[in-house]
Amino acid sequence: MSTPPDGLPVYRVLTGPDDATFCHRVSEAIGLGYELHEGPAVTFNGENVIVAQALIWPARS
Repeated sequence: MSTPPDGLPVYRVLTGPDDATFCHRVSEAIGLGYELHEGPAVTFNGENVIVAQALIWPARS
């Protein structure tokens, strides 16, 4: 099994406002080799839509 770069964990959850910055963070993780784990969780904090996206490092033989 290969490991994520730069000492990153195998499992990550990214959270933040649903904006371009959040989308870029998720896209960057996918570019590194992470895969989406299920769909995002979405909530509203009274001002902004907040998103959480879990990502996993794929097991490779």
